[in-house]
Amino acid sequence: MAGETVLVTGGSGYIGGWCIVPLLQQGYTVRTTVRSLSREAEVRARLAAEAPTDKLSFFAADLLSDAGWDEAATGCDYVLHVASPLGVGGATAETLIKPAREGAIRAVRAAIKAGVKRVVLTSSVSATDPPMDAPFGTTDETVWTDPAGKGVSAYAQSKTLAERAAWDLIGREGGATSLAVVNPGLVLGPVLGADYSDSVQVVERLMTGRVPGVPRLGFSLVDVRDVADLHLKAMLAPGAAGQRFIAAHDFRWMAEIAEVLRARLGPKAAKVPTRKVPDLVVRLVSLFDKDLREVTPYLGQKRVFSSAKAQTLLGWRPRPVDETIVDCAESLIAHGLA
Repeated sequence: MAGETVLVTGGSGYIGGWCIVPLLQQGYTVRTTVRSLSREAEVRARLAAEAPTDKLSFFAADLLSDAGWDEAATGCDYVLHVASPLGVGGATAETLIKPAREGAIRAVRAAIKAGVKRVVLTSSVSATDPPMDAPFGTTDETVWTDPAGKGVSAYAQSKTLAERAAWDLIGREGGATSLAVVNPGLVLGPVLGADYSDSVQVVERLMTGRVPGVPRLGFSLVDVRDVADLHLKAMLAPGAAGQRFIAAHDFRWMAEIAEVLRARLGPKAAKVPTRKVPDLVVRLVSLFDKDLREVTPYLGQKRVFSSAKAQTLLGWRPRPVDETIVDCAESLIAHGLA
């Protein structure tokens, strides 16, 4: 309820920022962690465009260091652990798994020590993926990614192992502190500034023409504002304790995303490519493009993730994905990024 204190880790990030906005709008006292307090002015200014920031304070904490976590969590009623390393740009298991897993342990342990009511951990549908050779179908929260499975990316390994570590720690030491987990699909929607998630590159690359054509890739999309809303619902609902919630809406191929941009934005989408790129060409280009290399195993795969549990148990209602796509592009244009 308004007046309580919530710690949101990773406040400079895309999802973290959008979690802070509705909390401030609803009157919560909000704390957030950043790796360096030198970023406070920049992050505060970005958030101030969406919500009053007089109840927002900053703490320095790093996923790989014990310093700062207890101080940030002490006195809080809830913790939203959103901070996590990102998985593009040729990131490896070594650079991703340790900070993701250790960061989750540090955040959850600090929350338990502070006696918070609930931790909400941001995971990913990458932690709910069936094996690469499984038949295409719809996946729900009962599925767990096998980190040692064939073709499993370093990012998926990091998200799975971090989430497992959080559940294990709560199971052993949680006491009165409960855990809920949100597993988002590909997160799009409006950006708060130039420091946005790598997921937004799907729209940014199309809008700027940085891709010469459209690969046969598809995603279960979700709006960043709806992801934030699900975090808040999972934070407050008694029935959310001990549960995972997939935050994903409709599946769209990149060709369909491109069509929406051209149809809805007209001349502003002039650089969006129209031709489709054969899988073989994508694989060849991925030899020189680290970002592309991460997604080539998913060429032609329609992997759908169901959010029925979140909708039924928590009353979550995601907005239409075409609106999300357009709002993402419009915000990139407004910030001079597309």
